[in-house]
Formats: sequence, structure tokens, C-alpha cells
Amino acid sequence: MVHTDFSITRRMKSGFVALTCAALLALSAPQVANAQSMFATAIKVNDSSITNFEIAERTRFLGLLRAPGDHKNLAREQLIEDRLKLGAARSVGIVPSSEEIEAGMDEFAGRVNLTRAEFIQALNAGGVSEDAFRAFVQSGLAWRQLVQAKFASRINVSEDDIDRSVASSGSGAGIRVLLSEIIMPAPPPQAAAVQERAERISQITSVSAFAAEARRYSASASKARSGRLEWLPITQLPAPLRPILLGLAPGEVTAPIPLQNAVALFQLRDIEETQGGDPKYAAIEYAAYYIAGGRTEAGLATARKIESRIDRCDDLYGIAKGQDPSVLDRGAKAPADIPADIAIELAKMDPGETSTTLTRANGQTLVLLMLCGRTPELEEEVDRAELSLGLQNQRLASYSNGYLEQLRADARIVEK
Repeated sequence: MVHTDFSITRRMKSGFVALTCAALLALSAPQVANAQSMFATAIKVNDSSITNFEIAERTRFLGLLRAPGDHKNLAREQLIEDRLKLGAARSVGIVPSSEEIEAGMDEFAGRVNLTRAEFIQALNAGGVSEDAFRAFVQSGLAWRQLVQAKFASRINVSEDDIDRSVASSGSGAGIRVLLSEIIMPAPPPQAAAVQERAERISQITSVSAFAAEARRYSASASKARSGRLEWLPITQLPAPLRPILLGLAPGEVTAPIPLQNAVALFQLRDIEETQGGDPKYAAIEYAAYYIAGGRTEAGLATARKIESRIDRCDDLYGIAKGQDPSVLDRGAKAPADIPADIAIELAKMDPGETSTTLTRANGQTLVLLMLCGRTPELEEEVDRAELSLGLQNQRLASYSNGYLEQLRADARIVEK
């Protein structure tokens, strides 16, 4: 018979348990330390902390949005600004309601044609929580409410202000804009892919990042200048586009604008009031010569050859002589009657200039567009409400940027 010494057995069990616990603790220690470091403070903004976890999650969020630049550095900068904005808003009692935040989340998701639930599901799949999305929207909403509350009452656009922006002859709105553009061909086989790319680019707020996208994707002649256009009077642009541009802050990009066989995006680089006002036009005369082959090398080569032989619209009659009359369209139209894509191109041109950005027939026909001239209105009604909106937004943006710079200069920001 075997006699068991229970005291020895108990000591052996006790020793085994102790060793097992020690081993488990040793294995879990790095994981615990890692978890603790993730939630450790990375940046201190006044009395508010930004954790490594928040930075990592915002970095992933920016990656999913395909934001340009270094996502980690951008995440740190955004989160610092978020703390400054939220702190300033809360100091005066501004806290967006749950309903307002959810409406903001709906609006943001709608920019990529998704519902809020669909957008959150996509974020979750990419390792970003709903809370991170909510915080992103909340700070932007709180800041807009604060800026409106703090500065809107100071922005008083008087009738005298408007009058100073209108030429003495009643010649226009007195606002000009500095834009960058991207015009991307979108024939039917590529339309979905181009639209997806345009949605991504529309989220850009950096001038240099937009310029890089223009050099890569734009089909406009401005591609060689990184999409940058010269100053344009707001009245020279198509009427439906004006309020969209006036609603932008410098650096912001329009939502994708559908054109025939193309998609357009515009970034506002600057906006200013002019002293003499800008003319409006009763009619714009232009010519469109159609070239088979679309934007192929052969089609573009033909266009370049024709451009070298013409100085004015009348010269196109000689080019079209002996061909089907449909190869050349020429006429004068009221601005409201001109197709949107043609109107956008004409807005950038002086009489005698040409463009080969546009196509027809699902991209199979290249349009050689030439501006013949503009007929100004003799008597016109100035859109005073539109002008007032532009002046208000211009001044509000200036207050907003200056206030954020002041908050940052006054803040205690310590990066670990």
C-alpha cells in the first residue's frame, strides 16, 4: 500500500500554483504596460489630456478618409486644435446637443453618399470607433457655434459697404476669388472611379495637397500650374457656382460638381472685396469646334495644330470649310443658357483664348472651345444679398482664424 504524505502534496501544489501565477504575471506584464502606454497622456493642452490612443485612432481615421500629408502629425495638430476649440466653446456655455452632433454626423457621412450607420460600420472595419467620429464632428460643430456667437454681431455689412463694392455705373458685385481647379474626364466606363476619387479630394483642406492632386489628375490647361487660376470676378463665374464658392473658407474644396463627361472640383485659396466692382454680362459669344478622337494623342495633336493657326473666332470658319456644318458651333448666349461645363471654361478665358478640356459623345469627341467676346449689361440689378453673404463669410473666416491663433498662442501645450 502506498502512503501519501498530504503535507508534501499540499506543498507541491502550493509551489506549482505560485510558479504558474508568477509565469502568467510575467507574460501579461508587457501587455498591461502596453495598454497603459496607449492610454497615457501624449499631449497636454491646458488642463486637457490627449492620449496616445486618441492619436492612433485619429491617425487611422485620417487614413480612411485618405487625407493628404503625414496622418500622425496631422492627427496631433487636429487634436490640439480640437481641445482649444472645445475648451473655448465650453467656457462660454456652448455644448452642441446630441441631436446637433448626430445631424452633423449625418451630413458628414452624406458627403460620401453613405448613411451615418453605414459610415460608422466602415469606420469600425478600419479600426475607428463611433466615439472618435463623434468627437471629430463635435469639435467642428462647437467651433462654428462659438465663432457665430462671438463674432457674428461684429460683422455688420452695411449698405455703404455694399455700395462701395458696386461700381458707380452699377457694374457688379465687387468680390473676386482666387481658385484652384481640378477637371477630371469621366466617360461612362470610368465615371464611378472618378467620382470616388473626387469625393476623396473634396475632403482636402491643404493648398499644397490639392495642387498635387491637380498635377496628377486634372485635364485642364491649369494642370501645368498645379490647378491654380488667377483672380476671377465672382460675376464672371456661372451663377449656380457663386454661392457654393462664397460659402467656402480658404483652403476648403467644393463637393464634386458633375459636368458632361467630367467632374470638377474647386478650392478657394483667397477671397477679397474689390473697390470698383465687376461687370456682369448680357451675353457671351463663343465657338466650339468638334474634333474626332476625344482626348487621345491624335485628337489633342489636331487641336494644337488648329490653335497655332487661329487668333480669333472668325478663323474657325476657314478651318471648318468644306466639312459638315455640325463640326462648328458659334453663337452668343445669355450666361444662364450656357451649359455648365462650357460656362466654367469660358469664365477663365480672355477673348481669343482656347481650351481643350471638354469632350462630348461620351469622351469620343474633343471640344476646341474659343471665347469670342462678352457683352456687358447696360443696366443691371446687383445681387446685394449675394454680395453681403460674401463679405460676411470673408470677415467671419478672418475672425475665426485669428481667434484660433490667439488661443494657441495663449495655451499651455506640452508634448510628452
